[in-house]
Amino acid sequence: MPGEFAGKVVVVTGGSRGIGRSVAEAFGREGASLVLAASSAANLAKAAAGIKERGMAEPMVVAGDLRKADAGQHLFEVVRDRHGRCDVLVNSAGATRAGAFLDLSDDAWNDGFALKFLGAVRLTRLFWPMLKTAQGHVVNIIGGAARTPDPEFLIGSSVNGAFSTFSKGLSQLGKRDGVNVNAIHPGTTETERTKTLWAQRAQASGKSVDEIRAQIMTRTGVRSIAQPEDMAELAVFLCSERARQIQGVAIAVDGGGTPGLY
Repeated sequence: MPGEFAGKVVVVTGGSRGIGRSVAEAFGREGASLVLAASSAANLAKAAAGIKERGMAEPMVVAGDLRKADAGQHLFEVVRDRHGRCDVLVNSAGATRAGAFLDLSDDAWNDGFALKFLGAVRLTRLFWPMLKTAQGHVVNIIGGAARTPDPEFLIGSSVNGAFSTFSKGLSQLGKRDGVNVNAIHPGTTETERTKTLWAQRAQASGKSVDEIRAQIMTRTGVRSIAQPEDMAELAVFLCSERARQIQGVAIAVDGGGTPGLY
């Protein structure tokens, strides 16, 4: 697929670190014009510089708290005014708190939904006319907890479940409008966020981080922990012409570690 995305605009939220950054780099290698969005201007600048150092075009970056409607509106307006189009929207922003259910406040629940779910809904609504014009793609990076809820990760499980339902329903609109909508469910993936979640789970359960990691490996039976690049390669494929008939699906990238029929 060398150069397949040349001349196309790919917007990646959560694009400064982790899975989002890897997704952006994968599209950049295929010639896409990148727009990275995240809350930290410093992290975005570092990501953009790293991508440029790898020989790709330097991405445009837009810093803002996508929990807030005005930040989403600003991102849309910047893309509209600079590029006038959007071919791919990757919703990868969002971190939800882990912990014991009785310790999770209303604020923690509201915060969990505000970014990963509502932020993605707003952006998809804003960019949809452009995506329809481009006959483009939406890829939502969700998570395996949507399929197998975790009692120590109930906020994330609930947010992911809602996000999955949204994605499936949106794909039906996508059939009519010519926009492919698909989701990726990462399993345990070696990112900074994962390490933070391990620390939160360790605190909630009274175990060490190493014990939590070993417990996850044993419970899921995986032979290795996934890397962000595993999600990135799938995202690029789902937005390629070879995947045009893939619509409304959610693919787990978890080494077979997530229980469930699909």
